[in-house]
Amino acid sequence: MKNSLNTIFIENKKITPSKIICVGRNYVDHIRELNNEIPENMVVFLKPNSAISNKLISFHQEQIHYETELSFVYENGKFTAIGLGLDLTKRDMQSKLKSKGLPWERAKAFNGSAVFSKFVKIKGIDQALSFELKINGNIIQSGNIDLMIYKPKVILTELLSFISLNNGDIVMTGTPKGVGIIKKGCLFTGKIEENNKTIVSAKWLAE
Repeated sequence: MKNSLNTIFIENKKITPSKIICVGRNYVDHIRELNNEIPENMVVFLKPNSAISNKLISFHQEQIHYETELSFVYENGKFTAIGLGLDLTKRDMQSKLKSKGLPWERAKAFNGSAVFSKFVKIKGIDQALSFELKINGNIIQSGNIDLMIYKPKVILTELLSFISLNNGDIVMTGTPKGVGIIKKGCLFTGKIEENNKTIVSAKWLAE
């Protein structure tokens, strides 16, 4: 029996992304906190549709790390909607794979590794967009477009230079400093603001 594809919501409309394209190492402070080098070119990796979830898991073969990201939905040549995403990572496994020069998929593309809020429509990308994540009421991560090495428009241009995007595909734009372990029972709350007005909010209880 074939499994059904996972979906997201853009406001009240259900969408089925074919894939998620992720940008890594896009915030200098996050690169430094993981002791990585600043890359010469944009780092890109993919997550499949099966990674999409609205549940926040704390364990999948090992402890899981959270990474909060501005996420955009692609449609007809541009980004048309925005949401908050959590890129879940098996950090120990990723470190072992990186040390051997191997791909990251086992650490990044597992089922449930891409957790999203609802998305809202946007007419354009305001450079004043910012976001934050709280865990049990404490601000843990915060970021904005100014802190990005590669801004959303640059990301989209670069992606389209080598990969086809289908309507509904999601692009995750990287995470700022403050990543860490997901602990079962912790309450994660996040929001995106545009000119100091909240346009997206989300809440997840770690399972």
